[in-house]
Amino acid sequence: MELENINIERELKILFMGTPDFSVPVLEGLMKNYKIRAIVTQPDRVGKNNKVIFPPIKKVGIDNTILVLQPEKIKESIDEILSLQPDLIITCAYGQILPKQILDYPRLGCINVHASLLPKLRGGAPIHRAIMLGHAKTGITIMYMNEGMDQGDIISQSEVEITNTDTAETLHDKLSIAGRDLLLETLPDIIAGKSSRTPQNSNEATYAFVIKREDERINFSKSRKEIYNKVRGLNSWPGSYCYFEGKILKVWECYVSDRYFPSLFDGQITGIYEDGFGVKVNNGELVFTVVQPEGKKKMNAIDFINGVNNKEQLVGKILD
Repeated sequence: MELENINIERELKILFMGTPDFSVPVLEGLMKNYKIRAIVTQPDRVGKNNKVIFPPIKKVGIDNTILVLQPEKIKESIDEILSLQPDLIITCAYGQILPKQILDYPRLGCINVHASLLPKLRGGAPIHRAIMLGHAKTGITIMYMNEGMDQGDIISQSEVEITNTDTAETLHDKLSIAGRDLLLETLPDIIAGKSSRTPQNSNEATYAFVIKREDERINFSKSRKEIYNKVRGLNSWPGSYCYFEGKILKVWECYVSDRYFPSLFDGQITGIYEDGFGVKVNNGELVFTVVQPEGKKKMNAIDFINGVNNKEQLVGKILD
């Protein structure tokens, strides 16, 4: 009987929708256990020097001879999607809202792998926001999809700790693996029709809106912890920034010091140290250790200082 069930599961028509690196371990885990009918991902983009950039999920599909569809707007490709007759649709960081006709079609439903503990952090940037908001933990939610943004019934969840040194990049990697593992753990019950459904409490909902340019700028009147969390939460993309002598200076890494400079202005450079330079903020000092001047690559803050004209006069200057 167990072998028969395995064969039935492998014959399921599963449609996977995803786009970025976050989705890759999830898809690869699925492929080891189930047959993927097709992959739907975002269109290719044109980068520098007119180089065509494939979504990471597309490469997985090509390498494994899986049909890949890339509709510019999925609502204009409903018939093509439904012609595949999917029994189950799984989405993971796909990047488009599914029309009701698609949501209603699969006999086993449409499920989503979301990188937060819903109803907390609904939206497109839950990993960044979890760190920026100072959360001690986040996690993965497997949910049935509906027409609302991350509002569907919860099937399963798993928690992931956020350490004080996590960045968006390290947390991204941990959550991606956690998402793969939880999905594979949850799928048998979904397929057997035994999965639980827990409605979300909308009164407890918070939102992780997509990062905008204004979110990236450092406000030196904020506390050390708030700015430190912003820098970590935007590393390795898109990065936080301030201005130094009228030019953008991205800040990739920093740490909180125990020094205080009550007589200085917020944003004023406090000193040059072995590993970087200090900046006065609302309730103390941060030390910037890895920065990126406008038009240049990332560098250690000491190398940046050594490239500044009249670096001996750097202390006391204002970042804004």
